[in-house]
Order: sequence, then C-alpha cells, then structure tokens
Amino acid sequence: MAMVGMASKDLYVGDEAQAKRGVLSLSHPVEHGIVTNWDDMEAIWRHTFDNQLRIDTSERPVMLTEAPRNPKANRERATELMFETFQAPALYVAIQAVLSLYASGRTTGVVLDIGDGVSHAVPVYEGFSMPHAVRRLDVAGRDVTQYLSRLLTEAGVKLTNSAELEIVRDVKEKLGFVALDFAAELGSARSSSLLHKEYTLPDGNCISIGEERFRCAEVLFDPRPLGHESGGGIANLLMDSVLACDIDVRRELLHNVVLSGGTTMLQGIAARLTKELTAAAPPACPVRVVAPPERKFLVWIGGSVLASLATFANQWITREEYDEYGPTVVHRKCF
Repeated sequence: MAMVGMASKDLYVGDEAQAKRGVLSLSHPVEHGIVTNWDDMEAIWRHTFDNQLRIDTSERPVMLTEAPRNPKANRERATELMFETFQAPALYVAIQAVLSLYASGRTTGVVLDIGDGVSHAVPVYEGFSMPHAVRRLDVAGRDVTQYLSRLLTEAGVKLTNSAELEIVRDVKEKLGFVALDFAAELGSARSSSLLHKEYTLPDGNCISIGEERFRCAEVLFDPRPLGHESGGGIANLLMDSVLACDIDVRRELLHNVVLSGGTTMLQGIAARLTKELTAAAPPACPVRVVAPPERKFLVWIGGSVLASLATFANQWITREEYDEYGPTVVHRKCF
C-alpha cells in the first residue's frame, strides 16, 4: 500500500505508511488483482528493492507474480518497468496460483487464492494452469473488511475512513471466523453472548463484537449483501472451475484443493469449504481441502523454490530477448 499526505514528504510506503496512517490518505495501487496506479506501484517496488531488500536490481533477476488473466497491457507495462526503470538483467512473470501449488508440494490440484482484492479458482494439471477453467470473483479480503465496517457502524461503532479501516482489518484478522453453519451460528449468537469478544481500540476504548465476527466473512460464500446478484461465492467458484475441466481430472482436482492468500487464514474456512464442496461434488469424488499453515505466503514460497531450481535457468526473459522483442516478449516466455 501507499499513502499520501501533508506530512514532511509526499509519499509513505509499507510500515512507515501504517505508522502515520492517521494523518495520511490511503492508496491501493492494485484493485481486484490488477495494477491501476503505476506511479504508486513503481514507488512500492522501489521501496521494496531499496529499503527492504537493499539490493541493486541491475545485478539480480526479478520474478514477479500476477493474477490469472492479467491484461496484456499490464504485463507489458510491468516488463517494461523492470527492464527500463529498474534495469533488471532478467525477468519472469509467474501465475500466483501455480506457485502456491508448487509450494504445497503438488503439481496437480485446484488452488483457491483469496487475497485482498480478488479471489481466483485456478486448476493446475502437471504444473500447467488451465486458462479456460480459471474462475474469478471480485470479492476478497478488502470486501470482508469493508462489510465488517458496515456491520460495526450498524452496531454503533463508526470506523469508516482509510485509517480506521486498517483498525477494522485488524479486528477481522484477530476475531473474524467462518461459520460452519451460518444459520445455526446466527441463531446461537442472538440467544447467547458466548461469541462476544472484546477489542481494544488504539485510543484505549473497548468495543464488544458478536455476530459481526462471522457475518463479515459470510460474504465470501454469499456476496449478495455486497450487491452481487448471483449470490455465488467461493464454493461455487471452485466447483465451476473444476466442472470446466476434463471429466477425467476432476476427481484428482477435488482431492487436491489448496488454499492460498491472506484471507484464507480466516478460522473455519477450510471446514466450511469441505462441507460445501462435498455436498456439490459427485459421490465418487472425495473432497480434500489443504490449508497449509504458511498459506498467507504460499505464493512467495513457491516463487523462491521455482527460481532456485537449476532447470529454471532457461525460463527467464533475458535482457537480450527484451532488447530484441520489446515488452511483448512476456507473452511468449511467461504463460
């Protein structure tokens, strides 16, 4: 994330932005998995290379990750930035879900990646994604946070500006969970205070949160409260993706459902998905949902493994190839 404000400089990135969020305006350069503000994206990359990694990018190959179906123009812009602005000697752009599967020790499976802005179901067979069966849902972590903000406002706790939404996100991550049976959980929450938890705000005040803890996450399974007419959530997304694949691979895919991304850290999400997928899948297709404890960073782990393989050396887009073919070389080398 990047933030702009009236403090001593115009742009703060990452932890520094978080520390000053009360006097800054929050900017998300990535919307629904797609870069929409290239100036801010460049600032984040520069901050990462210079201040966090402290490396000279002209000496290191760079692996970028992307959401499935990233627009061609965006892929080319990222390629151009890495070679022209950051002077990278080599580049590779990998699909996030494929890296997640590698990190889980598999080459075949269907990955449900739920990040901040977008959810994807991506079937992968023997290391290759199946683009025709990729399914996307523009409901993810940020939507859960914003819906929780709405629920808290209805309960008399108003946390709505960009700085306060970071507090709401923390509430979600610490107290939010997915109900195994939403109707039963709601009935229980309204007849008892056992689900209520206290959260201490930065100003020292405490708020009590009850049914909002799981109602916020329910929009992942039923996004109609967000204005989505179909109501199809992440379980439908996964089944639609699997059913778009050849009938001979569906059993193996459903037996290797891998969760990836920060939003899949919500407690109870794997059990709920297992329940819903089992109800929708043919009896001959046993469902197994794998939720690695490190799934928040699964894409990064998969990328680090792939980039370190000796057999990967010829996959990089080299400076020579970029100079010869230009940014469009990314479509030939990275797919």
